[in-house]
Amino acid sequence: MHVPDGFINAPVSAVTGVVAAAAVAVSLRGARRELGGASNALSGGGEKTAPLAGLVAAFIFAVQMLNFPVAAGTSGHLLGGALAAILVGPYTGVLCVSVVLLMQGILFADGGLTALGVNITDMAITTTVVAYLVFRALVKVLPRTRRSVTAASFVAALLSVPAAALVFTAIYALGGTTDVPIGKVLTAMVGVHVLIGIGEAVITALTVGAVIAVRPDLVYGARGLSAPLKLRVGGELVDAPVAPTAPARTGSTRKVWGIGIVTALLLAGFVSFYASASPDGLEKVAHDKGIDAKTTQHATSDSPLADYSVKDIGDARLAGGLAGVIGVGVTVAVGSGVFWAVRRRRTRPADERTPETV
Repeated sequence: MHVPDGFINAPVSAVTGVVAAAAVAVSLRGARRELGGASNALSGGGEKTAPLAGLVAAFIFAVQMLNFPVAAGTSGHLLGGALAAILVGPYTGVLCVSVVLLMQGILFADGGLTALGVNITDMAITTTVVAYLVFRALVKVLPRTRRSVTAASFVAALLSVPAAALVFTAIYALGGTTDVPIGKVLTAMVGVHVLIGIGEAVITALTVGAVIAVRPDLVYGARGLSAPLKLRVGGELVDAPVAPTAPARTGSTRKVWGIGIVTALLLAGFVSFYASASPDGLEKVAHDKGIDAKTTQHATSDSPLADYSVKDIGDARLAGGLAGVIGVGVTVAVGSGVFWAVRRRRTRPADERTPETV
């Protein structure tokens, strides 16, 4: 659902840019709590969460390279907002997807630079917010089990994709550069993205379920899975008193990080070669309905990594795989750096801060 330059006019693109910038600013403040809180559920503390959040961004980048077929001549790929929100928290999730979109736009000419605000609003903010709201509502009513978290992640991811299609349709209705009946755009976009949402839900649920199976403490959305022990007193059930205990040992995150980065590199560097070559949902709808009539050339179309292929390498498999590996490396580096800086600002001791002049 990467919107290229030329789909949306300049005024609406500018407005979505302001919306995206404001949302990123709010997310930076919220991510400081998610990454730096002493009771952070990701790792029992904030010192290890920045590289884990960077890993999530890199994993989303890698999986977005794996287009899967959803209908005749149409494919889809992970958007990632639901996965990021459930694994690392909604604010950090917005930042994860935004980092991915920024790297894709600058390095790989995927998603227009003038449309970056549109893409962040649609793919980062909408999917993350909708998914997390649905997820939190479900885990409140479902039994407090790991299976419930996985099931809730499936539904949340499923609904987040058509929600993004609705938001794109609304943005297009306000600033579309072609004269296409909005009803046709709405029907086509929602229809194909419901199918894509199924793939999104499967990938999200499998990933969340796999992490919960081995390290539930690393899943932000799985906090407080254990229901309090109940005692029957005078015929009524009451919460049993909890004796103070030492913090549970959760082990090092190095193994998880290593497995995650190797998986991302394999997906982007090898498996991506076998991804569907069919246009994704937005591309297909844009071509069929004429939305793409005024698409302009990407500002970085001459990038050495444009279209996820390293230029001047004749072997297509090698060129695409190397581009994927570079993308994973850059995304994890930039993402980890951003999240480390955010956490550092939150947790820096008071005596290390610059004193005020008196």
